[in-house]
Amino acid sequence: MSSASEMKSWVEKKCREDGYYPCPDESLYENLLDGLATNINRYGYRACPCRIASGSKTYDGDIICPCEYRDADIEEFGMCFCGLFVDENIKDNPNKMAPIPERRPIENQDAAMQAAEQNQQDQVEPSTSGSDEKDIKVYRCKVCGYLAARENPPPVCPICKAKAERFEEFSLK
Repeated sequence: MSSASEMKSWVEKKCREDGYYPCPDESLYENLLDGLATNINRYGYRACPCRIASGSKTYDGDIICPCEYRDADIEEFGMCFCGLFVDENIKDNPNKMAPIPERRPIENQDAAMQAAEQNQQDQVEPSTSGSDEKDIKVYRCKVCGYLAARENPPPVCPICKAKAERFEEFSLK
């Protein structure tokens, strides 16, 4: 099982190697680290915690952290889509963190969403193991539409910075 502290070490190493800085907003940073650890445990790879992952590397290859879009986002906006990696200007001025446009092509998003829905349907099939696995809830930010698959809504939306009370339960069906 991967943990947030292991993800923190990994992010700090990637930052040193690539010339970036970790998210300067401590609450958001911890949330993103938890999301990465959850996705490693869930899927076996570091799916971006700010995007819907399908559970298949075929569909998620472009959003495995650090995602394909990170460098272009940082070059243009000073931070990646979720804010995990930032440049020096954002590091020194965290109040400049703001939502940025999604670069991931809509076709990739649609394919991942369809695969995620199929994976969810496959997991709902009756089990003969007698396990009491509970369904993972999905929460949607009512401000920007961000979706988070987790036990409880995130304390802060990584995209628009809305608080947890701005999230609602969402059904993929």
